[in-house]
Amino acid sequence: MFRVLAGAALALLLLLAGAVPPRAAAQEVTLKVAHFLPPASTAHAKFIAPWCEKIARESNNRLRCQIFPAMQLGGTPPQLFDQVRDGVADIVWTLPGYNAGRFPIMEVFELPFMTNNAESASKAVWEFYEKNAVKEFDAVKPLAFHVHDNGYIHTRDRPIRTLEDFRGMKVRAPTRMTNRMLAAFGATPVSMPVPALADALSKGVIDGAVIPWEVVPSVKVHEMVRFHAETDPAMPALYTAVFLFAMNKATYERLPADLRKVIEANSGLALSGQIGAIWDQSAPPARKLALDRGNQINVIPATELARWDKAARGLYAQWISDMNNRGLNGNQLMTDARQLIAKHGKAAARPAAEAGRAPVKGEPKK
Repeated sequence: MFRVLAGAALALLLLLAGAVPPRAAAQEVTLKVAHFLPPASTAHAKFIAPWCEKIARESNNRLRCQIFPAMQLGGTPPQLFDQVRDGVADIVWTLPGYNAGRFPIMEVFELPFMTNNAESASKAVWEFYEKNAVKEFDAVKPLAFHVHDNGYIHTRDRPIRTLEDFRGMKVRAPTRMTNRMLAAFGATPVSMPVPALADALSKGVIDGAVIPWEVVPSVKVHEMVRFHAETDPAMPALYTAVFLFAMNKATYERLPADLRKVIEANSGLALSGQIGAIWDQSAPPARKLALDRGNQINVIPATELARWDKAARGLYAQWISDMNNRGLNGNQLMTDARQLIAKHGKAAARPAAEAGRAPVKGEPKK
């Protein structure tokens, strides 16, 4: 009996010590990843799904994603930030600007005529975050910030060629800064996230929208409008919007050290630039869809953009004043943003003979 019991104990010890395969003993994690666009969108197909595949490869399949596109976890796009903060999702991709006024420091990149290249501007946004906005996002673990390709104007029934054409138009805008820009142009801005855009256009709730070309295919905007207004490509873009790819802090901290290293290796400045490059590359094929359908595309020349710039000029002073009222140095933040944009690309200058005018009150000299 003693020998039988001893043998059984030895077998149990061997099982516990070495018979369990190492792979089974290693922690495996499935991350719930949520966003607001359909699976065919650029965000899902070209960025989020490939990112998930990459972290799976580099972790020997110990990190895996379960992706929930089109708000499949419930809620609305403006709730995505709170979902990742609260652990409803482990990772989300969203726009901070869907929560108007909640993340005001990063809004500097959403002012009109700031950027003209998503890859370089996205790197600038990440560095600006590290220098100036860590506290603004301390409820989550940011993995990347990026901006979209140049924002343009897409309208149903009549084209936009001059500043006067905005009058009487109801135009969708994604963020607080684009709302203010459209109001300065004389339009009636209508705030709404991208998923609501198709219905609003088809029913005539809005006359048009400001969006980048990248969004056009995923919500079939080219089938609901006839006119597209681009801006002179030699000038900074009319606008862009800031996006956030973020992880729940507790989820990250629970990961073993080697899996945290995989996440770190696939986040930050490099990832931000890579995402921006994907958006830059998405514009030509989306533009072709509009041309193939016979839609009209016109380019707003620099001389006309000078008038748009003048109309929107006060938004810079407004933002600087807002930062100052929050106890921050608005002039320095503006300078930081412009210097980082210049450092990473070509988009430092404002358009339309900007060099010849004095800065508006509250705006730093360049």
